[in-house]
Amino acid sequence: MGLGLFIRRGFHLGMRQPTYIRHFIYVLGKGEMLACSPQLNPELFYGVLGGLGQFGIISRARIVLYHAPKRVKWFKMLYSNFTAFTKDQESLISMDNDTGVDYVEGQLLMSNGIVDTSFFPPSNQSKVADLVKNHSIIYVLEVAKYYDDPSLPIIGQVIDKLTKTLNYLPEFISMHDVSYFDFLNRVQVEEDKLRSLGLWEVPHPWLNLYVPKSQILDFHNGVVKGILLKQNSTSGVSLFYSTNRNKWDNRMSAMIPDEDVFYVVGLLQSASPQNVQEVESVNETIIMFCKESGIKIKQYLMHYTRKEDWIEHFGPKWGDFSKRKDLFDPKKILSPGQDIF
Repeated sequence: MGLGLFIRRGFHLGMRQPTYIRHFIYVLGKGEMLACSPQLNPELFYGVLGGLGQFGIISRARIVLYHAPKRVKWFKMLYSNFTAFTKDQESLISMDNDTGVDYVEGQLLMSNGIVDTSFFPPSNQSKVADLVKNHSIIYVLEVAKYYDDPSLPIIGQVIDKLTKTLNYLPEFISMHDVSYFDFLNRVQVEEDKLRSLGLWEVPHPWLNLYVPKSQILDFHNGVVKGILLKQNSTSGVSLFYSTNRNKWDNRMSAMIPDEDVFYVVGLLQSASPQNVQEVESVNETIIMFCKESGIKIKQYLMHYTRKEDWIEHFGPKWGDFSKRKDLFDPKKILSPGQDIF
């Protein structure tokens, strides 16, 4: 649960993030200890990112710290139209540092799942619930702008831009002004909520995918409407948010779609011991639908049982990935359970 929530809530490569990790000390599979950075042993440094633990073990990392802002303007806006929802996300992540926002995330509220209306004022909560019931799916755009001084003109400019240029449903926008700590700590609030519902200490057969922008509508129609919405019930969170390819370095081992913009889709379902196989079967149906429909997804934290599937996953990077394995872990003692080699 923690890793996915960290990815979901703490580190969005689609936004204007600086390079946090500057230096590794790495224990290689062949028993050597090696320092690496973008300048020193860069092949190992970038190979580690998305390398699935195949090349060594990080024993030390140097992480650059940046100024922590004091406050956050935190917005949630509702959409009934998926195209408008994705268009506004893509517009927000294209803005520059000075005039843009610091955090963007999309979430789905589905009529066969839990509809959390608590962010909105009490007078609007029943309206939000009715909206989901009437439309079957409502799309939530979550946006944050960090600041120190509320009197800075840029804060008003950003709020003005959000309220006047985005195509959300006019009545359904809510803003909270919170401390930066409280914004980051909202994961703890979610954990407490899940614990109160008995949904924390249960199996979580999550499915995390990267979907090309050009095929996100096909994915939405086929997977969300065609598969997820037809389930008797869903329990968990469904995330859709866009990210820029230029925030990734192609030297990384991580595989992403070959488009300038792609979507991170997190289907973070909870299950009971009795229905975990049923939820896993839905995940398999989604993957099979994408394959048969030609939707070029890439899985995050995938597990394949055949070498051929790993070769297909890494595609043009397979040669480099395999060479790095021979170079840094020639006896192939690390992470054998993934069945890559």
